[in-house]
Amino acid sequence: MSVPDEATLASLDAQWRAANYLSVGQIYLMANPLLAEPLRPEDIKPRLLGHWGTTPGLNLVHAHLNRAIVERDLDAIAIWGPGHGGPAPLANSWLDGSYTATYPDVTRDAAGMARLFKQFSFPGGVPSHVAPQAPGSIHEGGELGYSLAHAYGAACDNPDLLVACVVGDGEAETGPLAASWHANKFLDPVHDGAVLPILHLNGYKIANPTLLARIPEPELDQMLRGLGHDPLYVGGERPAELHRELAAALDTALDRIADLRWAAREQGVRARPRWPMIVLRTPKGLTGPAEVDGLPVTGTWRAHQIPLADPRGNPAHLRQLEEWLRSYRPEELFDADGRPTAEVLERLPVGDRRLGANPHANGGLLLRELPLPPLEECAVEVPTPGAESHEPTRVLGGMLARVMAATAERRDFRLVGPDETASNRLQDVYRATDKVWQTAILPVDEHLGHDGRVMEVLSEHLCQGWLEGYLLTGRHGLFSSYEAFAHIVGSMANQHVKWLRTARRLPWRRPIASLNYLLTSHVWRQDHNGFSHQDPGFVDQVLNKAPEVVRVYLPPDTNTLLAVAEHVLRSRDYVNVVVAGKQPCFDWLDLDAARAHCAAGAGIWEWAGSEGGVGGAPPEPDVVLACAGDVPTQEVLAAADLLRRHLPELAVRVVNVVDIARLMAPQDHPHGMSDRDYHALFTRDRPVIFAYHGYPWLIHRLTYHRANHPQLHVRGYLEEGSTTTPFDMVVRNDLDRYRLVMDVIDRVPGLAVRAARLRQRMAETRYRHGRWVAEHGTDLPEVADWRWGALA
Repeated sequence: MSVPDEATLASLDAQWRAANYLSVGQIYLMANPLLAEPLRPEDIKPRLLGHWGTTPGLNLVHAHLNRAIVERDLDAIAIWGPGHGGPAPLANSWLDGSYTATYPDVTRDAAGMARLFKQFSFPGGVPSHVAPQAPGSIHEGGELGYSLAHAYGAACDNPDLLVACVVGDGEAETGPLAASWHANKFLDPVHDGAVLPILHLNGYKIANPTLLARIPEPELDQMLRGLGHDPLYVGGERPAELHRELAAALDTALDRIADLRWAAREQGVRARPRWPMIVLRTPKGLTGPAEVDGLPVTGTWRAHQIPLADPRGNPAHLRQLEEWLRSYRPEELFDADGRPTAEVLERLPVGDRRLGANPHANGGLLLRELPLPPLEECAVEVPTPGAESHEPTRVLGGMLARVMAATAERRDFRLVGPDETASNRLQDVYRATDKVWQTAILPVDEHLGHDGRVMEVLSEHLCQGWLEGYLLTGRHGLFSSYEAFAHIVGSMANQHVKWLRTARRLPWRRPIASLNYLLTSHVWRQDHNGFSHQDPGFVDQVLNKAPEVVRVYLPPDTNTLLAVAEHVLRSRDYVNVVVAGKQPCFDWLDLDAARAHCAAGAGIWEWAGSEGGVGGAPPEPDVVLACAGDVPTQEVLAAADLLRRHLPELAVRVVNVVDIARLMAPQDHPHGMSDRDYHALFTRDRPVIFAYHGYPWLIHRLTYHRANHPQLHVRGYLEEGSTTTPFDMVVRNDLDRYRLVMDVIDRVPGLAVRAARLRQRMAETRYRHGRWVAEHGTDLPEVADWRWGALA
């Protein structure tokens, strides 16, 4: 291992001390940034928020990455897994000028330093995490576990990029991070960049030791090597030794990365690389107070957040804080005007090479339009509603295959999912690309390749983390999942929504491609897998989030799915949830009608209703049958068919909803309908029977303020699941066509007596269905063979 010369080491130490000084200042100070006079209580923030313990380690890594970037002209970004260490990247971006370039009022002088300090964790300022406000960040880290997945996603299809990722030892205990150690087996050394994991062992979480810091180092080494990594070890608490060891280890790691790339790209070596990583062991809160109030702090859990709890009210704490700040010798680091000295600046990157200014960390700068095929070349023919059926996601797979082919050279589109691409009927994408796989490939395997752009691993967390990292660095993608198991990444979705909501308010953050979920194998057609696979609640969770960011679509057939897919793949800065079936589904709309319907978000299907009735069209229908989702749409149309045949005088309106947010008011969601538009569809006072794909109370929540809400009756999933037939699933949840007809009879004035026999017949059919299913294991012939009645 080579060691930098003494001048370089001195410069590294100056950078580190300057960043540590700026970090402590952010946590504590609101005035007197250069300690021009002794600290006074009024210089201290009234509320002390932030995390010191991880920060000096992050500053150490940042300084050494800066040196490597300058010496090797690296194109690099950094992901800071211990996101609570927000002071570190903020301090370093202020030092290299990228913070001032982003926020010109935070100048690189004493006045700007004062602003940097005061704004941290202060009302109207910036959060304590590495949030979107931090230049160079694509990972907040407020919720732990996702850093390494984000890093690998960022490296995919970025062949010249180095992604350094600091993994905190507390974060390393999470399930998502545990799965992420396997991401090295999906990184293609030819087409992808490199990820350099840096496992930072500082020994403690908030109040407990960390597992990986306490197990014997040989055991840790066996674990990391068993996971396919090639670890280098650095440790200590003496700054001079730490600088020498870390500089040498970083150079060794970068040399190994260069050798592995050269072997793969120039010599054609296809063996899976054993990528290097660094294990950095330093005491928690290194360079901070060794003891406070007679208790040990540095190297213990007490250093995690605020080592000196009350410098504003405790004179001893105030004196100790000033001693701590002066221990960094700020007079050597900043001139009289507060500008960093030459020794601090001489080995900092400039321009786009700065970690706070690399365009990959503001991915919208690099984003290109996705070359989508004309939908006319993908759509299915629909000469008459309900005449034919297709598997919607299979047709979508053909469209995605064309997207894959069109991006073969530019490599900026990926499909991720947990071992379900073929199960979800998207396997046509394999005509254009393989599934990426760097381990052994056997003759029996299909569609595996070193350079594939379909990513499958049975960890939803890893799939989402990959895609988020990919999108945040300026590319496009789609996450396909069984509907019930989208909940596994519910918290990740929350974090991404929060990121997008914040980023939208920052003019310097350019829009990125939306995070698109395709939820299929859904609740109504998981009859073969049973109750464990039946849960439509992800939609409810998403619609609780920032309305300017979230969108939910329930296309009822193949062409509407294509129209929705085209829209979401072109969209920016959203989290789009598309729920669509993979089983054969009737085709209701041709492409033109599907596009118009999806653009409206909700509309009357005049061909499906019977508003004309006998003697001409009334001003309003007697009843509205509404639906959202493919199976509810089929049941509503079957109910409308029954009503047309048995109660021809009844005026029935059929309304289909694709964009579920259309039910909301405009003040609650940008897609919400005005009362006038809503009542034009659903009327002000007529009964509305709404068949909904998910939990029925969501529809009530979205429409509670509408004038006709007392007339709204919603049928949906009632947590009645089983391994059973498709139609039995809807019967068990009272969503079936016969129940919907009974609901109409119960709620339209005058029908309870006049249509009593029809109601009884519907109830008897439901009973007969139960006996038939129990005996035959199949649905009633009149259900299985049903076609839209207009064909008769």
